[in-house]
Amino acid sequence: MVPILTTTDNDRVRTLTLNRPDALNAFDEALYDELTEALRGAADDPGVGVVLLTGSGRAFCAGTDLKEMYARSTDPDFVPGEHGFLGLIDALAEFDKPLVVAANGLGVGLGLTVLGFADLALASTEARFRCPFTSLGVAPEAASSYLLPHLVGRQNAAWLLLSAEWISAQQAHDMGLVWQVCPPEDLMGAAQQHAATIAARPTSSLRAVKATMIAPLRDEIAAARERENAQFAELLGSAANLEALTAFAEGREPDFAALPGGG
Repeated sequence: MVPILTTTDNDRVRTLTLNRPDALNAFDEALYDELTEALRGAADDPGVGVVLLTGSGRAFCAGTDLKEMYARSTDPDFVPGEHGFLGLIDALAEFDKPLVVAANGLGVGLGLTVLGFADLALASTEARFRCPFTSLGVAPEAASSYLLPHLVGRQNAAWLLLSAEWISAQQAHDMGLVWQVCPPEDLMGAAQQHAATIAARPTSSLRAVKATMIAPLRDEIAAARERENAQFAELLGSAANLEALTAFAEGREPDFAALPGGG
């Protein structure tokens, strides 16, 4: 069976590659669980100094698997994974070593919001990004309502979160969402080089730098997640959310205007 997450180690850098290319590396419950376990394992492994996260195929990550989201919203017998989405965000928030992201292609939903947890983010010139939450009739996720304004400024974050429109890799760089943009053929080489440079430093110092940088944000991240989770739970399965998911399944655009109060 083809693994949905692959792992390679080189120069104290552990590269984790999302490997559901036919689903554009969208997260199903199994992938949430595998990446959660991989991050925890890397945190505990003394041979790992840095984790580099990327995707296989033409996408970095298309966010949550919408087919599975639809099943979760409509099937009373749906069985969630051991860790799920919330467990993965816990693992990202708790990860105490440097995290480098190499966005090799499109990043949607968690494929964008994970950048809020990255210490360095690089993107291919062919990458593009989108927060689809309002187009799905749901709330932000992964503390993005706090981390994105902190990272790119309030108005850039407002556009990303409210509009559900695409931005290019260059726009992402210009607003500070990614640190460097590279031609596709150079992306992984550049990401590996930067990750290896960091990983060559003592792990104790790397952890100290990350801990001191993140400490002022921890309470705000936790509070933002609590607010988002409450709003998401309220909106998941709502008329607007079901219209969005049904429209996706039927291959059409959702019609929120037809819903009472515009959804």
